[in-house]
Amino acid sequence: MKSTNRPTPKFDWFVPIDGDGKHIGTVTAERPPNFEYLRQVVQTAEDNGYYSLLIPTRFANGLFEESAPLAETWTTSTALAAVTKKIRFLVAVRPGFISPGMWAQMASAFSNISNGRLDINIVPGGIQGDFERLGIRSNHTERYELASEFIEASKLLWEDPKPIDYKGEVIELDQAMVSPSPIGSGPRWYLGGASENALNLAGLHADNLLMWIQPIAQIAELMGRARKSFEVNNRISEFGLRTHIIVRDTESQAWEAAEELLSKATSTVRQQRQVSFSGTAMVGQKAQSRSYEDHRVGKRLWNGISTVRVNCGTAIVGNPQQVANELMEYWQLGIDEFILSGYPHLEEAKRVGETVVPLIKETLAVKQ
Repeated sequence: MKSTNRPTPKFDWFVPIDGDGKHIGTVTAERPPNFEYLRQVVQTAEDNGYYSLLIPTRFANGLFEESAPLAETWTTSTALAAVTKKIRFLVAVRPGFISPGMWAQMASAFSNISNGRLDINIVPGGIQGDFERLGIRSNHTERYELASEFIEASKLLWEDPKPIDYKGEVIELDQAMVSPSPIGSGPRWYLGGASENALNLAGLHADNLLMWIQPIAQIAELMGRARKSFEVNNRISEFGLRTHIIVRDTESQAWEAAEELLSKATSTVRQQRQVSFSGTAMVGQKAQSRSYEDHRVGKRLWNGISTVRVNCGTAIVGNPQQVANELMEYWQLGIDEFILSGYPHLEEAKRVGETVVPLIKETLAVKQ
């Protein structure tokens, strides 16, 4: 276990581009992901002191029926940046769907619009059929090789506004340029993953390795493997943890809220998610959707959300002190940043920001 003499962790919030509500897994969202609603979510997160906002990338709705309304990642993110002042944006991108040169221009424009509040979540992998929806045929290893070149080419384009050449195995740029460059030192790179390909790429290029929450022992093992990859490349490791939060005044109320969340889920959505997970190469997705009795992964961990949601499907459940204690255990393990969410995201950003985060900060202030 790492020393507790470390900086207070950063706390981020999630932007629900699939839609939102008090119930999930329904055909359509109780709250569609229109701009006005997402604006309320991000401004509430900013008002409650969160460090950053994670905006994922999707090619189909991953929480409700696949064809339900979905907010496009980069258009939405840029608009939201324009109505906020301090909070950062961690925006996801999947290499292979847009020219690296064009995307580097988009990201630089975002950085300038937001006064440097952009970081990048690079997403090489995907659930079953995700890439094929848009005509991309590639295997797991090829996607990570492409991602490595994508990062290298982007950094090169951002270093100097003059024309550059880049020749990789997949990406080739001939006198490409980006002007103006991103603000300051440019975006930091976050990478999520648990496969060997992901850990190797993180060691080479990532500023932060993101993980979906699992029991402490599994996260410790994953971090140990990742540290070796960072060390081989003479780079400092940094870790982020993505988790849902279900917190209420009492533990019993929190577990009741967890059950209520899925009480209107449809068989159609459950079946769509199972098809998505069945053939995936994503190591983390397999871990999230593993079957447990009553979805109880541990004393405080519940993965019922994974029955209707792609990607992170596990929540910490309890009263404010119990949730804070659970997060503290992961911080003591070496987690530097927490990306949190709760349903509905508007109200829960405030609830978590007022009841859980202060407990952690107060505890750490006393210890340090």
